[in-house]
Amino acid sequence: MKREIFIGKVGIGGTHPVSVQSMTNTPAEDAEATLKQIRRLKGAGCDIVRVAVPAKSALKAFRKITARSPLPVIADIHFDAALALGAMESGAHGIRINPGNIGGNEKLKAIVRLAAQKKIPIRIGVNSGSLEKKYQRAGLAPAEAMVRSLLDKIKFFEDQHFFDLKISLKSHDVRETVAANRLADRQCPYPLHLGVTEAGSFFSGSIRSALGIGSLLLDGIGNTIRVSLTANPVREIRVARQILLAAGLARSGIEVISCPTCARTSVDLIPLVAEFEKLVGRLRIPGPVRVAIMGCEVNGPGEARDADIGLAFSRRHGFLFKKGRIVGKTSAGEGLDLLVRMVRELQSEKANG
Repeated sequence: MKREIFIGKVGIGGTHPVSVQSMTNTPAEDAEATLKQIRRLKGAGCDIVRVAVPAKSALKAFRKITARSPLPVIADIHFDAALALGAMESGAHGIRINPGNIGGNEKLKAIVRLAAQKKIPIRIGVNSGSLEKKYQRAGLAPAEAMVRSLLDKIKFFEDQHFFDLKISLKSHDVRETVAANRLADRQCPYPLHLGVTEAGSFFSGSIRSALGIGSLLLDGIGNTIRVSLTANPVREIRVARQILLAAGLARSGIEVISCPTCARTSVDLIPLVAEFEKLVGRLRIPGPVRVAIMGCEVNGPGEARDADIGLAFSRRHGFLFKKGRIVGKTSAGEGLDLLVRMVRELQSEKANG
């Protein structure tokens, strides 16, 4: 079990569930645009948001953002210790720094003193692409070099009697990311933030992130995650939630199981599944809930008996089922509406205890 920290009211480590993060991509000086995006992220299921503070001119907007954000805000800082100090004075709930590029130990000590005073956790981030040259020249494998760098940085913070830390080790290489986090998990008591950095476009980045983050989650490693995509940040949250669902770690959500279709399929299942996901995409159901949509008798209730509810088609009818037991018969045209109704009924049942 990892040491417990809090970003705002969101617990990380300890017995807390895995949380989901994203990062805004609006102009740093535009508080209203950033707040609008944060509200959309919250609606998609984001728990914590990171906001870049690239210059002193962004601090005025950052103060407005932290005051009005519906999510805890982490300030993302590089190169300038004064920005970290300014962000903490402006209401940051956490800060993210790379100690190797912040300007030396004395400036780091000033950051630690203020963070301790204000009880603000610090995330120490080590990325393979910005690893200091002394670790690159040490003759270590990339994952080992990243962990060596991280351990040295942790020791500095511990020497300052600061333990309110979260750590991350990221690479664009999935195998390096997984290997580094497995090593760190064995050696560090601090909560781990998982992600594959610079993962790519929505399609390729989702796959790379699912492989890297998912591998670690299935090992029981990781306390908070971010899916880094060259895409709208809201889409990052949707992918992250699906990763948690697949790993059996989601607190809420709808996991859709659907067959790949074949010559036995009697309905046009592909648009039907897409429409179902669109209709229920914003529902938050405690649980989570597994819904199956199957195109024939072979892939019907028998193979989807673990689903909470589902819809399976034969040549003549659609069959609604719960936990593998058929509870109703419908036409192809009405099946989707009835399935959505079953989801909403299940949401109401769970909400009412």
